[in-house]
Amino acid sequence: MKVWFLGTGTSQGIPVIGSTHPVCLSSDPRDKRLRVSVWIQWDDASYVIDCGPDFRQQMLTCKCVKLDGILFTHEHSDHTAGIDDIRPYVFMQGDMPIYAHKRVIESLKKRFEYIFEEENRYPGAPSVHVNEVKENQNFILKGKTIIPIGLMHGKLDIFGYRIGDFAYLTDIKYIAEEEIAKLKGVKVLVVSALREAQHDTHFNLKEALEFIELIKPEKAYLTHISSLMGFHAEVQEKLPNNVFLAYDNLQITI
Repeated sequence: MKVWFLGTGTSQGIPVIGSTHPVCLSSDPRDKRLRVSVWIQWDDASYVIDCGPDFRQQMLTCKCVKLDGILFTHEHSDHTAGIDDIRPYVFMQGDMPIYAHKRVIESLKKRFEYIFEEENRYPGAPSVHVNEVKENQNFILKGKTIIPIGLMHGKLDIFGYRIGDFAYLTDIKYIAEEEIAKLKGVKVLVVSALREAQHDTHFNLKEALEFIELIKPEKAYLTHISSLMGFHAEVQEKLPNNVFLAYDNLQITI
């Protein structure tokens, strides 16, 4: 399995528009972060988790010519706002399969009504095939079992996903014991870490590192990072040997 980090930034990305924060002015390409997403491939399978406002740029950068579906973690714009840019894939392949919580599907229907219309469709509008993801119900994609992991993003129920030895948990603030059990034995864990200071709806760095120590993966990667975390090079020096600050266009093999 191959994982390409398409974006590793928080909702505003880095640099933030108009910001003079030193990290936003950094010349280190690892400090330039698009909105958070990953592209996952195995055999002939090709899926992304989340589809934010930088989706078009990300797909052009990674040269993804085939996309079998999109798994959504939740409905916030930095995870969904790029859905209109699935059009080239739809024109080539047909309806795009999407996988999401029922609440997320309803949100997308309100915000992107034209995508979900069945009658009097606007010519050229993208189209999707909807698949509801439910708590404690695994599903199969191209021979792989997908395990939804229930997380709390503040007061919002969201999903992370485990695929074999890989797990991807973004926008996490709390996870119940029964969901932690689903991560047993995972080899590579991706988890969000917004900044060093506390936050109401996201793990900070300390909380993320404590969670990694609890799960004990072979390797862990931090994502959904804000400029307030600090410079990539400096933060990486402070991390445990098996923990890495992810960066845009990092590629790993599991």
